[in-house]
This record gives sequence, C-alpha cells and structure tokens, in this order.
Amino acid sequence: MTQLSVGSLFAGIGGICMAFSNEGYTVKWANEFDAKACETYRYNFPHSLYEEDIREIKHPEKLGYVDVITSGFPCQAFSIAGYRQGFYDQKGRGNLFFETARFIDAIKPKAYLLENVKNLVSHDQGRTFKTIKNILTQELNYSFIPFVLNSKDYGNVPQTRERIYIVGFKDEGHVVADLNEDINDNLFLDKESYSAYFEIPKKIDLVKTIKDIITTKPVDESYYYLPNHKYYSKLKQEMIREDTIYQWRRVYVRENKNNVCPTLTANMGTGGHNVPLIKVGDKIRKITPEECLAFQGFNPNFSFPPKLANCHRYKQVGNSVTVPVVQRIALNIKQALLQFSL
Repeated sequence: MTQLSVGSLFAGIGGICMAFSNEGYTVKWANEFDAKACETYRYNFPHSLYEEDIREIKHPEKLGYVDVITSGFPCQAFSIAGYRQGFYDQKGRGNLFFETARFIDAIKPKAYLLENVKNLVSHDQGRTFKTIKNILTQELNYSFIPFVLNSKDYGNVPQTRERIYIVGFKDEGHVVADLNEDINDNLFLDKESYSAYFEIPKKIDLVKTIKDIITTKPVDESYYYLPNHKYYSKLKQEMIREDTIYQWRRVYVRENKNNVCPTLTANMGTGGHNVPLIKVGDKIRKITPEECLAFQGFNPNFSFPPKLANCHRYKQVGNSVTVPVVQRIALNIKQALLQFSL
C-alpha cells in the first residue's frame, strides 16, 4: 500500500502529527514557532521541525512535497474568549490563515486538514468563515468540507471539546459543503472525485470514563490544595464525589455532572477558574499535565522534557488536539485518497 506523507503547520507539541502517524502516514516536516512547544515536540518526534515564524519561510516548496498539509492555525483571533477581531487581530494572529493558504498554494498537496475553534463559523457574522471558504475554493481550487466534532462523541475520550475541522481535496473547488453536511448528499458531486469518497466521522460510544484517565498512583504534593488555601473550605464543602471533575469558577464551585472533563484550556495552568479539580479520598488536587495528555488521547509513550515547567505543560496540552478524533479524520482522508492511483 502506498504510504502517504504529511506536513504540519502550527504543529504545537504534535497532536495532529501523532494522529496521522498512528494511521500510517509519514510525517515529513512540521513548523512551530513557540520555543517551549518545540522543546516538547523534538523530545517526542525525530523528523524535521522548522522552529521559525511561518512568515519567514519564503519558499514553502523547499520543505518538500507532501500529500496532505495540516494546519491548526492560531485560534485566539477567532475565539469567544478573545477580542473577536478575526483577520484584523492587532497581534497579527488572524492573518496566519493566509500563511496556511500560501503553503497550500506553493506545495499543492492532494488534501488539507484545518482545525480551529467552533466559533470560527460565527465570527464577524460569518464573514471570516466565508473568506476562508472563498480562498480555499475559488483561489486555490480545493473542495471545502467543514464539520464540528466533540471529543466525547467522536474520540471515545471523556472530555467535552468542540472543534471545527475543514477537509478539502485538490482540483475540486466546485465541491462546497455546508457545516456538517454529508458530502455524498450532493447530487452534483463528481463520483470520480476524492471528495466523493471522504466521510465525516460518525459518532461512537463513549466507553472510557474519568476513572480510566485519573491515575491511582501518588502524585507530587504540589498538586494538592492545603487547608490554608483561601478556597479550601469552599472546595471541601462542595467537592463530595470522586467520580467527577470540578472547577473553581471565580466565586463558586462547578461540578461537571455529565461525567466528562470540561474543555482543557491553554490558561488552566495559570490557576483561577480554569483549573480542573478532583477529589481523591479526603484530599483535593488539580489533575496533572500527564492526566491532561490522557484526556486528549495522546499515546502513553508521549512525555514532556524533564525540566519543562508545569505552566508550559498545561498550556501545551490545552493548545493541542484530541488525538483519536483527528486520527479518525486522517483515516478517512487516507481512504479517500487511496481510491485512485497516487
């Protein structure tokens, strides 16, 4: 069987790369600018990592041809947690989508996969999403298949995490789907196209539970809340179950009653209302960065550099993807591409 290749933009610590590698792809290269994320990436992956601002890579084709380009371009500019400036983000993050488009145009892969926050669809009354669609379809001539997946429903991972994914195939710019539309319902779809053979992943049963993720081994004392902590008495009063996850939400304790982990965020390691908490016996503690990796479905052999501070570990996991979800997408892209001779 022909082995497909992939190149990863805004690779972070390599969640998307791991997902594609798990499905038999060869990861040829990746790009990431954050120095601490690069430390973790290099600690786990042997292939080429270009640690530089993507805007400084003037000739993307020199990185080498790949069959698939993936891009988890920065979502801050589109997130409901940010200022919602989109393409006009003053820090220049929103326009990094255009760098992804530049790479696709230069390398001309057979397919692409984009990942971002769900709010990308509604930002600026839909104009941001429309611009992305028009560039990919009208200017680059790739199909446009968007869909939103929740990790707990599509990855057998007990975490609530909704993300939008967009898949497209080369020379199929006429194929444009609405959000979560089954592309095969398109009566005008060319059955000799890759898009015709791509399927959006279907829901699967959630079998794993929080208890499958949380370690039973002792963890460092630094993760525990001590009685002298200003929130300890309130946490002690409200946190009564060991089979659920709690959060401190500024002035109250929130119990996640759906028995899954709340969405892991990049700023959970800085303290405050985003820290996931659990009750272990008569003690209260944060979930560890390693448990966060498990809630993102990372391979068990993935690890952080030994000297990396916890604040960076939490941030990196929160910025990453749920590996099993992306892996299912990678499989379906592969099955579509292998319908024809490569």
